[in-house]
Amino acid sequence: MLELRNVTKAFRETLAVNNVSLTFEPGQMVGVIGRSGAGKSTLLRLINRLIPASEGEIAFEGTSVGTLSGRELRAWRARCAMIFQQFNLVNRLDVLTNVLIGRIGTAHTLPVMFKHFPADDRATAALALDRLDLLPQALQRADTLSGGQQQRVAIARALVQNPSLILADEPIASLDPRNARLVMDALRRINQQDRITVICNLHTLDAARAYCDRIVGMAHGRVVFDGSPEQLTARVIQEIYGDETENAVDESLTSTIGAHMLASSMGQQMAAAH
Repeated sequence: MLELRNVTKAFRETLAVNNVSLTFEPGQMVGVIGRSGAGKSTLLRLINRLIPASEGEIAFEGTSVGTLSGRELRAWRARCAMIFQQFNLVNRLDVLTNVLIGRIGTAHTLPVMFKHFPADDRATAALALDRLDLLPQALQRADTLSGGQQQRVAIARALVQNPSLILADEPIASLDPRNARLVMDALRRINQQDRITVICNLHTLDAARAYCDRIVGMAHGRVVFDGSPEQLTARVIQEIYGDETENAVDESLTSTIGAHMLASSMGQQMAAAH
């Protein structure tokens, strides 16, 4: 279980995260929504210890994340995998090597520099790519892939870290609706099949409603909503997004997700009929 207790992060006089207390149960898929500057990205970086908290405590399974250093901190960052909006791949390297970089926390630096990875790690990376329908692209340069494919490579890289948590920071913000659906499908499938907790920052609430068990709404660094998608009322949405409420709905993404879910449902009904 991941616990945040009265966590605050200040950048000079700005409170990016303001006295946040949250508990994340194992196996949840949680969408964190809010307008730009609400504190969503800062929250994930605090959990991963990319930045330190100004006040409060973050604990995982009883261990205080804020006290970790050296090897223990590297182990935590491997166990708490990050996926970024801009993919963070090495463009000149092939896809398989980019995935294998996720194993760097368990390998020595010199062999990694020369791309000398154990056979077991290569097999694990290939399996992760296969799960994400990218094994045929394993030997292509990363920069030859589409944005959606690159983001799925980033998910595969997170998978080979053998994480307990996946933190996804706006993973579909720069993608078209079809690729956004593929990425969200992949995260949800991993969440359900592997029982990995996924905390996903999303700028619009449509994907959060479609894919997440629980939604956390942030505004001005504070948590203003924490509940199920069904509990998101018009009043709550207005509190989260303010005068950007209309921009919180991505109709193209909604229609793409809706069509996909309808097709999936029809397929299941036809299979049941036979």
